[in-house]
Amino acid sequence: MFGHTGRILRIDLSTLTSSVEQPTEAFYRTYGGGRGFIAYTLLNEVPLGTDPLSADNVLVFATGPATGFAISGCARHSVGAKSPLTGGFGDGEAGGFWGHELKCAGWDAVIVSGRAPHPVFVAIVDDDVSFHPAQSLLGQPTFETAKAVRAILATPRARVATIGPAGERLSRMAAIVHDSDRLAGRCGLGAVMGSKNLKALAVRGTQRVQAADPDAIRDLARFVTQNLDWMAGWLAGLGTGQHLDAMNEIGNLPVRNFQGGNFAGAQGISAEAFRDNKWLSGMRGCYACAARCKKAVEIPGADWANPAYGAPEYETVAAFGSNCGVSDLRAICEAHEICNANGLDTISAGDVIAWAIECFEAGILTPADTGGLELRWGDAESMLRLLKMMIAREGIGAVLADGARAAVAYAGPESAHYSMEVKGQGIAMHEPRLKAALGLGYMVSPTGADHSHNVHDTLYAPGAWGGDVLASFGIMEPLPPRELTAEKVRLFTYLAIERHLRNVLDICMFIGWPLDKLVALVRAATGWNVTSFELIKMGERAINLTRVFNLREGLTAADDRLPERFLQPHPDGALSDHGLDPDELRDALHLYYGMMGWDQESGTPREAKLDELNLSWAKHHLPGA
Repeated sequence: MFGHTGRILRIDLSTLTSSVEQPTEAFYRTYGGGRGFIAYTLLNEVPLGTDPLSADNVLVFATGPATGFAISGCARHSVGAKSPLTGGFGDGEAGGFWGHELKCAGWDAVIVSGRAPHPVFVAIVDDDVSFHPAQSLLGQPTFETAKAVRAILATPRARVATIGPAGERLSRMAAIVHDSDRLAGRCGLGAVMGSKNLKALAVRGTQRVQAADPDAIRDLARFVTQNLDWMAGWLAGLGTGQHLDAMNEIGNLPVRNFQGGNFAGAQGISAEAFRDNKWLSGMRGCYACAARCKKAVEIPGADWANPAYGAPEYETVAAFGSNCGVSDLRAICEAHEICNANGLDTISAGDVIAWAIECFEAGILTPADTGGLELRWGDAESMLRLLKMMIAREGIGAVLADGARAAVAYAGPESAHYSMEVKGQGIAMHEPRLKAALGLGYMVSPTGADHSHNVHDTLYAPGAWGGDVLASFGIMEPLPPRELTAEKVRLFTYLAIERHLRNVLDICMFIGWPLDKLVALVRAATGWNVTSFELIKMGERAINLTRVFNLREGLTAADDRLPERFLQPHPDGALSDHGLDPDELRDALHLYYGMMGWDQESGTPREAKLDELNLSWAKHHLPGA
């Protein structure tokens, strides 16, 4: 088999044993990899109603068909489980080197089941799988854990996925950290790993992944490098988080828990500020990627700083910066390091801290709740203190560590108005009042509010139109970002399928692969005579399986909603005249359901749609089946 290795590793932690599964080529061609593998596995192997933190949940690490090849944007892998944060489908993607190493060890995926009788870490070195006691690693930050694991194994080139104290303490926002600075951050997957007594999963591979057409693989690698200016040029030199002053001007920067309006400190927390402060020491990248989008920084006088944890990306800067009213870039960097060291999702952490500040401002939370801590917009010291309380599960931090819905359950129904979440997952740092289809994407995302398998309307607006790329989807004209017309819902439907496809193939969102080149990539890797139609069906299949899983677990169309805050305009600035229209949102949601072949009221995939996608077996998992 080309592209794929043809082997999936199963690890049963309850018995500390492993086994090998060899799926058919038809399985690979149907589900692709990444999100497709995860959705198939969860629906078939996680029993209905499973407690996400029980031994019955499974944790899946999965690669895509191009993982392992030296091509920009092909170094990602996916991690998934039933989410302890949402109670539904959960997955996240990470870049770096871990997925490449797994593929070079001869594995397309690892399925972890059961719960170890004591804390362990697992090492995969090519075909050898070994189990090691990890009691001495408990409480260790992620960098120190990875370093210790490599030393114990005497394998300095091993790549390590680990949890920090947040995952050990089962924070429902805990992340899985790969090599200290690449996080599968969303959905609380670190808590699933912690619940299984699995501290780390180390991988070392010495094999080469075989391509069906190595010359075509080299040509595609060269194509990306030669066309990097238009495929990923916006990342040049500084990575994400550039031009926050411009984002502030158009209303896309979240301010004070998405209340919105102007944030005077925008430019001072932007990527340019790292350069202007002379903190930027270089740029790093994932395996074989020419984009090199990750900032490396050195902060003078910061005795807490470890360069291995990298620098905050845009989502982190906005979550702990403008969304908490904080303009102190050094404090934002410290919050980023606390989260990476302890394994905590920065988006959900920033969201729940902003909720707490606004609740304190409104008198819903008092010093009696916070242990005397005064929570104020722009107070970096109190923000960092509260974050450390969340890591330690100290006082109210024990509540906030479990996310938005746990926080609201503690503070009462009045506080729900201030909770910026969908399906329990905190909203990413992009404004749906500006990007209307993005708001629809937040509503229908299987993992709760997510920006990565979403669309960003401003990219398809007049003046920013990528016509050549979108014409291949039949989208011929630009559309204003605030509109949520039938034409915009069609654009969202098509592009969201393509985004899910990227999470099936595990292709980086930052590299602007045209669809025809994705087809060429999969053909070169696998030797299959795939078409764009076949690949789009892979993405559509993944969306439908995640939808079926969520419906089976009790999520309904009522969970496809945005916080009411987004129906109101900003208090000032570019969006002071515009809030989302609830009737328009409802109509767009039902239209999207219809375009997907789902029941237009309930959002349940119709049996004919599942049959058309070769998912007839999934009908038996629908409620009432």
